Amino acid sequence: MPKGYAHLRSVTRTAGAPVSNLENLRKQAKQYVRWHRDGYYPVAAQIRAMLPRFHHLADVQVLEQPFKLSDAQELVARQSGFENWPALKAGVQAMPDDITTPIPPIVLGTVEAQLFVADLAVACEFYESMLGFTVTFTHGEPAFYGQVERDGVRLNLRWVGEPVFAGDIREREHLLSATIGLDSGATLRRLFRGGNDPGDVHA
Repeated sequence: MPKGYAHLRSVTRTAGAPVSNLENLRKQAKQYVRWHRDGYYPVAAQIRAMLPRFHHLADVQVLEQPFKLSDAQELVARQSGFENWPALKAGVQAMPDDITTPIPPIVLGTVEAQLFVADLAVACEFYESMLGFTVTFTHGEPAFYGQVERDGVRLNLRWVGEPVFAGDIREREHLLSATIGLDSGATLRRLFRGGNDPGDVHA
């Protein structure tokens, strides 16, 4: 499966077989190491949220830091409600074989739109100067991927060197890449008339 389409999996405890559960958690820790090594951006948010030493870093900085198997095991442990990997091992091994633990529902946190742009620098400048976004990061030299953010709205910008849509389909079908909600049409007009101060308009 291409890494761009990989899915971050939540940790769940299934009924019975503690040894099997622990082996699954070991595999998940190794998967986190691979994701980090491959530069898969969504894993950076989980690392930053769960491991205090990464709290102050942006996504690109998280991916630039060393991330060992022991770090991944601590991440898995904290996701499971334990302070560290040894505590998780002790907790899993102490579970009776016949216990049934309810599987918690999956709760989605955030979604980030992916926008294709012909000039990444121009796109970043537009979102900064016109719409009041902040550039979170850019990746590559010259940059080919980046992210802008405002009021909790995050847009991922990806440079493409050729048309994304075939022919004139975008003009004919009025295709949308992303939708950002505002409280009124008046707010939208203020935004495009120079209301680019993040304290002035709230999405």
